[in-house]
Amino acid sequence: MESSNCPRCHFARFGCVVVVVVVFFAVDIASAGSLQRVKDPHWHTASATWYGSPNGDGSTGGACGYGSMVDVKPFRARVGAVSSILFKNGEGCGACYKVKCLDKSICSKRAATVIITDESPALTKGRVHFDLSGSAFGRMAVKGNSGNLRNRGKISIIYRRTPCVYPGKNIAFHVNAGSTAYWLSLLVEFEDGDGDIGSMHIREARSNQWLKMTHLWGANWCIIGGPLQGPFSVKLTTLSKRRTLSARDVIPSKWSPKATYTSRLNFSK
Repeated sequence: MESSNCPRCHFARFGCVVVVVVVFFAVDIASAGSLQRVKDPHWHTASATWYGSPNGDGSTGGACGYGSMVDVKPFRARVGAVSSILFKNGEGCGACYKVKCLDKSICSKRAATVIITDESPALTKGRVHFDLSGSAFGRMAVKGNSGNLRNRGKISIIYRRTPCVYPGKNIAFHVNAGSTAYWLSLLVEFEDGDGDIGSMHIREARSNQWLKMTHLWGANWCIIGGPLQGPFSVKLTTLSKRRTLSARDVIPSKWSPKATYTSRLNFSK
């Protein structure tokens, strides 16, 4: 990622899951909750814990910047933090994963889907770890056993990447507080499909030139100019598959800090 003159921002940390799929795979288990080998190549081993209140959305903050959105539709507290290997310095924000625990006596056959909204501080030494909200962690259990599963603390799970799905939602851009005509910062929301963003460009009114934005932190990007003139078109490229989408004139000429502007399109699943 290229360097930038954008100031390093330190916002409050704000602390996402949805679809359920039945997946058949073969595993060898040495003892309950201890995974030795996953034969399905699409699934990988990891560990998982939970944080926050038992039925809540994790912490009151998170390293992606989604804020209070994580506790309401479409996120509905089905969110989680991941270790650095999946967080990718914030570029992993918004990615969706299916997670599943393996003890048949307490774990559901269904896989829960979680959206990455935070970074886990766990010392995992390069290993994959999910620190889920209490609500998301409990969804891996069979009905009526969510509390018993949470009581186990750290458990072994399997996970795999899955497309993000936000029914009825299109990609939106939240203009962060402090933005001006000379320093514009955007938070990207509700990307279907890959969910993650690898690069972001903006185009001013009456211009054919796409200007590269710089990744600030989490799902937040910025650009310095002087003065920047709207309406602005925004082009996104996903991190995982390099898919591109351009939202024309999505941010109006008379935009306001703290306002959110919704596009008319989204990535395909």
